[in-house]
Amino acid sequence: MTTSQNALDGRERRSIIALAGIFGLRLLGLFLVLPVFSVYAHGLHGAMRHPVLIGIALGAYGLTQAIFQIPFGRLSDKWGRKPVIAVGLLIFAIGSVIAAQATSIEWLLVGRIIQGAGAVAAAIIALTADLVREERWTKAMATIGITIGISFSVSLVLSAPLAQWIGVQGIFWLTAALSILAIGVLYKVIPAVPARFHRDAEMNPAALKDVLRNPNLLRLDFGIFSLHTGLTALFVVLPLVLIDPQHPLLSEADQWMLYLPVMLLSFVAMIPFIIVGEAKHRLREVFVLAIAILLAAVVWMALSNHSIWSIAIALFLFFVGFNVLEASLPSLVAKFCHPGAKGTATGVYTTAEFLGAFSGGLLGGLLYLPGQHNYSDVFWAVAAIYLVWLIVALTMQQPRYVATRIFPLPADSQDNSQLTRQLLQLPGVVEVAIFPDENAVYCKVESKIYDDERVRSIIGYASQT
Repeated sequence: MTTSQNALDGRERRSIIALAGIFGLRLLGLFLVLPVFSVYAHGLHGAMRHPVLIGIALGAYGLTQAIFQIPFGRLSDKWGRKPVIAVGLLIFAIGSVIAAQATSIEWLLVGRIIQGAGAVAAAIIALTADLVREERWTKAMATIGITIGISFSVSLVLSAPLAQWIGVQGIFWLTAALSILAIGVLYKVIPAVPARFHRDAEMNPAALKDVLRNPNLLRLDFGIFSLHTGLTALFVVLPLVLIDPQHPLLSEADQWMLYLPVMLLSFVAMIPFIIVGEAKHRLREVFVLAIAILLAAVVWMALSNHSIWSIAIALFLFFVGFNVLEASLPSLVAKFCHPGAKGTATGVYTTAEFLGAFSGGLLGGLLYLPGQHNYSDVFWAVAAIYLVWLIVALTMQQPRYVATRIFPLPADSQDNSQLTRQLLQLPGVVEVAIFPDENAVYCKVESKIYDDERVRSIIGYASQT
């Protein structure tokens, strides 16, 4: 390997780690308040007069995330990735400061809305695509996905101890500081590169109609919406269940002792599901089973929420299902979408995820009545949503076990229709889409069958004919 190749590999590796870190720092700030938010918000001025605002404030960031994430991504094409990401992180920091200083539920809601308006996820993914070669794209996205999962798990474990140490206001101040730190990482660690349009990473308006008409993708969008509606609604009431004065289960300071083993064991338990789904080509069956596990867990919570052991077992089951679905849903989106439409399909999917977070907060806020201990009403409502999702998921087709590979299209390529026909004749090449404006060839391939070198040789040969 040449010195220039080593330098390129090193730059890409540092960039992937840094961008995953920015993603992780921002999400850590959002997730840290999840287990302590409801208890804290109940003590704010106006919360008892307008209890629905507690749930809305918990999920409010999801609404503005859903509204602004695609515009932020489009603006990053015009203004540059780094300035747009920096502005988004600064907006997120401002929202965190407002939330930290809030003494009323209304101002806490304002802070959460502004936090969500710093919607930089799409721009970060686009910058990742700018910085890495096509062959590193899958690895880069996997790194970001793992970072998101770790951020979520760490936040559940650290939330209660941090709340005891620095207070929930302190967590919001910490969130603001992490956001400013992320801006420093953005400019000090990540190299400046020109912005390029990537169909695999960005929203393409021309593909939006086809994505919204694809029943398989719409089924997955409904799934991620349901998953995060349930998650947020549960955390409107779960922290209150644990400290309920009539049936106290765990003090706020000790709740990490519940979340730590639950998260560790659920991560271990999800591994066989992922192996069976991907390696054994049983993804549809695993997907449906994971939803059924979620449903069973929530029903268990509804029927028995006065025992810490029942809550622990139900949470373990919930996060087994949740982790499996969080890992498999993006994979299914990639498998079901057309070549070159992944960025658009992912944009719609992510919007549905954020709308689910908002809807879950709204649902929990509407159903839970402070002082009446009607926690089970929220659990049953979530169970009903998961039951509908299970019925919808049963109609899902078995996905094709293909992956998207992107190859550079030579500038002097002559006959793209002939190139498409030649590529489709190769073993393992399932779909082909050529985009001269991006100088890219998108192929859906069966990874164990197709020959990468043969594909590249045909593309190179075609450019000379």
